[in-house]
This record gives sequence, C-alpha cells and structure tokens, in this order.
Amino acid sequence: MHTGRKDWAMTEQPRRPVATYETYQEAERAVDHLSDQGFPVERVAIIGQDVRLVEQVVGRMDYGRAALHGAASGALPGALIGWLFGLLDWVDPIVSALLVALYGLIFGAIVGALFGLLLYALQGGRRDFASVRSMQPSRYDVVVDDAVADEAVRLLGGLQTAGVGGRPAHT
Repeated sequence: MHTGRKDWAMTEQPRRPVATYETYQEAERAVDHLSDQGFPVERVAIIGQDVRLVEQVVGRMDYGRAALHGAASGALPGALIGWLFGLLDWVDPIVSALLVALYGLIFGAIVGALFGLLLYALQGGRRDFASVRSMQPSRYDVVVDDAVADEAVRLLGGLQTAGVGGRPAHT
C-alpha cells in the first residue's frame, strides 16, 4: 500500500528496538554515533515510552498577574502588526514602521491586558495559579528497520562500552 509519502517519511517496514536510554540526549547521541559510522539514519526513530504529563506550578494568579500576562501576550503581536503596516508608508517607511510598531505595542498590551483580566474573571477562582505543562517519557527506545537492526546493534555496542548508559532493548 502506497500512501504517497516521500522517502524521508517513516517507513512502513517492521521495526525493532535496538537500545533503550533514560534521557533523550543519550538516545540522540546514539543516533549521531550511527550517523558517524555511515549507518542509514533515515531508517531510525527515537520513541519516547511511558509518557506522562507534568504540570509545574510556577506561581499564584491574581488580577494583576492576569493583566500582566495578557499585556505581554498582546504586546508582541501588536508591535509586529504595527511594524508591517508602517512599512507601507512610501515616503519614510523606516520612521513610520518604528512609530506604528510602538503604537501597535501599546495597543496590543492594552487589549491583551483586558483579555487577560476578562479570562481570569470568567474562571471564577477555579484556577488561581500559573503553570507550565510538559510531556516526559520515562525512557527512549531507538528503533530501526528490521532489515538493518543487527548492524545497528553491532555499531551501538562500541558506543555503550564508552559509558553512554544505553542498554540493549529486549526483543
């Protein structure tokens, strides 16, 4: 079955894990090692396993902080839109662009602060904290097309003895 994807897309061939790492950096280093050895890395994938959502609370949220976050979110788009409109001035595009960008920054910050306040008020005290969410896998498997998996295991064997921390995957 051909799906019309390009050669660089993930292959539909059977794959098998050749090594497992605790960190993404270790898995990345293993793939880099395979690349350095001339291995066809387009046949390799790094797959995060046992993914969990971690939400780190970074502080309290109140009306002042909601307005500040909203202003910060609105200022940059306002400045960019103002700058683009300012470039359309044929007489003096540089000065116009900077001046309209400044107006856009101020207008965007005001509108953003108002939206931030409105959204915070609509939540009715249900979420009085700010947080950052991230996905964190517990391990990273390096998987390879089955046809070249034995070669990958052989090449990664030398890297593992160098203390990278990978372990052969259970197949």
